[in-house]
Amino acid sequence: MGVGKGTVARALVKSSDYFAIDTDDLIESMENRKVKKIFKKEGEPYFRNLEKKCSKWLEKNVDNTIISTGGGFFKQENIHKIGKIIYLESSFEGILHRIKSAPNAKAKLKKRPLLKNLKEAKKLYEQRVQDYKRVSDVTICVENRDMKDIIKDILGNI
Repeated sequence: MGVGKGTVARALVKSSDYFAIDTDDLIESMENRKVKKIFKKEGEPYFRNLEKKCSKWLEKNVDNTIISTGGGFFKQENIHKIGKIIYLESSFEGILHRIKSAPNAKAKLKKRPLLKNLKEAKKLYEQRVQDYKRVSDVTICVENRDMKDIIKDILGNI
């Protein structure tokens, strides 16, 4: 969360012939409500089931596309059938710095309720880092790097 998946995906689209899809956007379209509201009203198990439905649809219907996923999407059983998995790597502190130095930092922080409790957010980050590394095909460090270099690195690996 906050590593820049959406920003990187948009930059990849501008620099290549790829299209981009965001899984959270797909889920919000399916449900006609925001992820935050889905979590609040239905809970995490319901949301993870929506991710499963989304992953199956992606596997069958999408090709040659950059797919930006939510933080828990890596747990989908068919993730490697969907495509090459790229982990955008940054330290927790680097992610916080990125969010807080954005021009719309206040809105970005509001959009991320998990960051209201930094201790819990860091705990989740630390739990997931090893899982992200394990499941990824390629790791791209994004911390303190120019977007052009990041895009060149990604395109060189896909």
